[in-house]
Amino acid sequence: MRALAILVAATTLLLSGCATTLRSDVTVFHQWPGDLQEKSYVFEAPPPGEDTLEYRSYQNLVSGELAKLGFSQAASARDAQLSVGMQFTTVDRPVKVLTATDPWMMRAGPWGYPRWGYYPYRYRYYGFYHRPFYDPWLWGPMEFRETVQHNYDRHLRVTINSLNGKKLFDVTVQNTSRRQSTPQVMPLLVQSAFTGFPGESGKARRVELELQ
Repeated sequence: MRALAILVAATTLLLSGCATTLRSDVTVFHQWPGDLQEKSYVFEAPPPGEDTLEYRSYQNLVSGELAKLGFSQAASARDAQLSVGMQFTTVDRPVKVLTATDPWMMRAGPWGYPRWGYYPYRYRYYGFYHRPFYDPWLWGPMEFRETVQHNYDRHLRVTINSLNGKKLFDVTVQNTSRRQSTPQVMPLLVQSAFTGFPGESGKARRVELELQ
């Protein structure tokens, strides 16, 4: 029984370690009528070039969040009171990272300690590390390694207007992360857009949600 409890605890710890926090900046502007009873809506038609299966899958995410708030999707505009628009973009912003390493740093000294343990002072000098005179190796060439780090900027915007054109709700969600997969991140971006709906108008806030 004790072994089973230990196994369960270890599994729980392992699973919890797989969760990361997704932080998004959310800005809302709205003139939401407090007495609005009819919440039927239709989605605005996207531009032809953006009407993809991916776009429609994100519409379904928005529809799911709206359903939690008491909205219902109408079969046609004739049966709806509201129109919902959605836009999203993902921009890859690669950054070159230059890492300098000293091949001598990890080499152990005569007493078995790392070299930085008993030679704490190193001076950078024209691409070399210059060590004090008592160091057996006075000079050590530095090695440079260039890598590319990808940062993905994602923007999600959802609007809700009345069918006569009155603007009621406009929310923008911005997130920057190292995760390449937009479908993996988008559910939390949509959830962030409607957290605390309708929220305080004109105020930017940070929303943090757990991403498994």
